[in-house]
Amino acid sequence: MPRDKKKRGIILEELKTETRTIVIYEAPHHLIRTLEDLYQALGNRKISVCRELTKKHEEVRRTTISDLLLYYETQEPRGEYVLIIEGKSYQDIEKENREDWMRMELAEHMNLYESKGISRKDAMKMVAKDRGLTKRDVYQQLLNQ
Repeated sequence: MPRDKKKRGIILEELKTETRTIVIYEAPHHLIRTLEDLYQALGNRKISVCRELTKKHEEVRRTTISDLLLYYETQEPRGEYVLIIEGKSYQDIEKENREDWMRMELAEHMNLYESKGISRKDAMKMVAKDRGLTKRDVYQQLLNQ
């Protein structure tokens, strides 16, 4: 991870939606700051911390970012670290997208698609899919507005 705050912020922002496993090498004197930044950016994801890989005192911890932060409050980080962080699940991405759509009024959501030249019927199907509803539910809600 870069030390420059601006570059670090850019990378952390990109990692928020990364679905693949993330691997980061970190020095012991930067470990806690990196874990804090990861927790702020990614939330409490699963993580494996590997210390002194390929050496006599190799150690692997499988836990969450918040549990690691608690652990390192009493333990001083020593050695070289490799952080292996789970990617964001597709279910979480879908849930966030659905929540974004639900903040929008249904009629506004329909107008978004219809303004692109999509037929009312197809727009209704797309809105239903975005919101996790049936086309019939969308139709009924539009009638009741």
